[in-house]
Amino acid sequence: MTPPVPLPDSRSFAHEAMHTTFGLHLIGEDGEFLTGVARECFDLLDRLEASLSRFVDGSDVFRINRMLAGETLYLSEPCHQCLLLAMQAGALTGGLFDITLGTRIAHRKAGASGPLPPLAGRLVIHPDVPAITCQAPGREIDLGGIGKGFALDQMADLLLDWGVRGGLLAAGASSLLAVGPQAWPVQLAGERETRQLVLTNASLAASGTAVQGSHIVHPGADATHQTYLSNRVWAVAPTATLAEAWSTALMLMTPQHVAATIAGHDTLHHAFAEFDGRVAVLK
Repeated sequence: MTPPVPLPDSRSFAHEAMHTTFGLHLIGEDGEFLTGVARECFDLLDRLEASLSRFVDGSDVFRINRMLAGETLYLSEPCHQCLLLAMQAGALTGGLFDITLGTRIAHRKAGASGPLPPLAGRLVIHPDVPAITCQAPGREIDLGGIGKGFALDQMADLLLDWGVRGGLLAAGASSLLAVGPQAWPVQLAGERETRQLVLTNASLAASGTAVQGSHIVHPGADATHQTYLSNRVWAVAPTATLAEAWSTALMLMTPQHVAATIAGHDTLHHAFAEFDGRVAVLK
């Protein structure tokens, strides 16, 4: 049996945002310095939530979802960057990751009966200017599947700017990001089996139905009767943004199409799913 990998010595900090608890486990001996860095990270996190949350009155996403045909809205740089990354993730996952399904996601989370709302409308994100244009209303953006990962990546950049030697960043229990050369042991817990991974300069994201039920919505027309690859999947990727996008997309794949869809993607390092309570390797 492989011996367990010890956790690096670190100082821990926590902050509530985006409907979860963010944790920072930072490497370093100067506690006062690390406390100041954590404070800067959490201030950044609050600013990101104020821009990216569809539930914050006046946020960029709140205003996008209320645009009329022909309107153009100028965005904060972080929101624009997050939207562009989400578009790239959509292309990488063959369209399975889609942030414009807000009306369908709200319908599913509310437990409403009947068919999902039809998809309508068109939004155009300007690639070189922080702006978005509504060509036709109807699409609603929900960054719940990528916003926490984006926030972790942004905080990781801030840590590097401050010269922090390394750390493990967490958004709840579903998204982790290891920064620096340290090896961080993490557990993939199935009902009957637990697998240990070691994260170094990589991110792990989990998606599943245990907490929020059938909240992940397929962008296709047959999404009313939703089926998932597994009750729980995990994705390891270079960034937390990509890890979250891939974990969402994996949930929507069929067993027959998993290998062909994820093969050769350097944006997805490893993938796992729980079958019969055991953690199976997909990639």
